[in-house]
Amino acid sequence: MQTKLREVLKHKGRVVHSVAPESTVRDAVRLMNRQRIGAVLVIDEGELVGIFTERDVLVRVVDAQRESRTTLIREVMTTGLVTVSPEIRVGEALRLVTERRTRHLPVMEDGQLIGLISIGDLSNWATQFLQAEIDELERYINGPRLS
Repeated sequence: MQTKLREVLKHKGRVVHSVAPESTVRDAVRLMNRQRIGAVLVIDEGELVGIFTERDVLVRVVDAQRESRTTLIREVMTTGLVTVSPEIRVGEALRLVTERRTRHLPVMEDGQLIGLISIGDLSNWATQFLQAEIDELERYINGPRLS
């Protein structure tokens, strides 16, 4: 779990789906459904200003009985995002999402957005790491195979 997020982004890819603050909830939800993703970043004139997630849809739109065709993302997005550097390690990122109770970490480098890491990405990476450790231990325990 010492792998840096930069490496995770290399394997995952750096494609980030985003909407403008003036987009409607309906348009954002359609994008999320089409891409099969749980969140879109909100970008205003090249600057990261928020995130719109499935939870935002449920709490701030559906439960609040807002109309998805007329509600703007800026009215219901989550702000005050936790962002991370591509140099932090997977273990640190897992700790951060747990402590901050967040599911997505925008990855920033030199003030620029370079990717988005989800808790699913981190869990997948950790699972692969642990499986490799298990395989290594099994090889060690079983010793070399003699023919």
